[in-house]
Amino acid sequence: MRVSQVSSRSGRFAAAAALLLGVGVVAASGAGAAGGAAPVRPGHATVVAADAGAPAAAPAVHAAAADAANPCGYVPSVPADDFKGIPQFDAKKAAQPYSVVFHTTQGDITVKALTSAAPCTTNSFRFLIEHGYYNGTHCHRLTTQRLWVLQCGDPTGTGSGGPGYSFNDENLAGATYPAGTVAMANAGPNTNGSQFFFTWKDTKLQPNYTPFGVVTSGMDVLQKIAAAGEDDQNAAGDGYPNDFVQFHHVRILTDR
Repeated sequence: MRVSQVSSRSGRFAAAAALLLGVGVVAASGAGAAGGAAPVRPGHATVVAADAGAPAAAPAVHAAAADAANPCGYVPSVPADDFKGIPQFDAKKAAQPYSVVFHTTQGDITVKALTSAAPCTTNSFRFLIEHGYYNGTHCHRLTTQRLWVLQCGDPTGTGSGGPGYSFNDENLAGATYPAGTVAMANAGPNTNGSQFFFTWKDTKLQPNYTPFGVVTSGMDVLQKIAAAGEDDQNAAGDGYPNDFVQFHHVRILTDR
């Protein structure tokens, strides 16, 4: 399912927000979507009040279970925006520690990847970065009420985009989302793709969103973006960031 193209920025985001509402999470279980009258979370779905307005990703079709040949459950899915292929899982490479530097219009943000805790997610993230997937994309959503996230990773900039594949959740047992967490947005269980979010302040979410990184520098950049506010396109305290946040370049730093 894709959001229809709308000519105005406001229209595009309104359409994306409408799609995200009630598409992935169950009110009692909290699985994400864009904000609105009903509480929602990262991913297409409604969520409990504590998760209202969390980051949501485009709906995906996730049909294959993980097995020995594909332990991460990487499977083709729609949408496929700026398709770069589907990653393969190599346990040896996936275990290699690395950090990511986001060179943005607002300053640099550095994230340490949690390769041991979330090897499938960090393997996918590295794959997309190495293929230049995030270069030139911008963060399409900022929330400043109820939860405190900056959502990014959609090449369409609408909240409806994805990389053409999805994969399984991991690292959810006891997951929390303090300031500086980097986690996957999703459209329900096991529908991770390219969209992710930074928490710029301690945020309470159900443990449904794979945490896969920690900000090691650049919290001041995230807090500056948050302080500038958003335009309430989706709901009060939930909209497009007033400070334009584009990734000029995203690069891997190999940890030694």
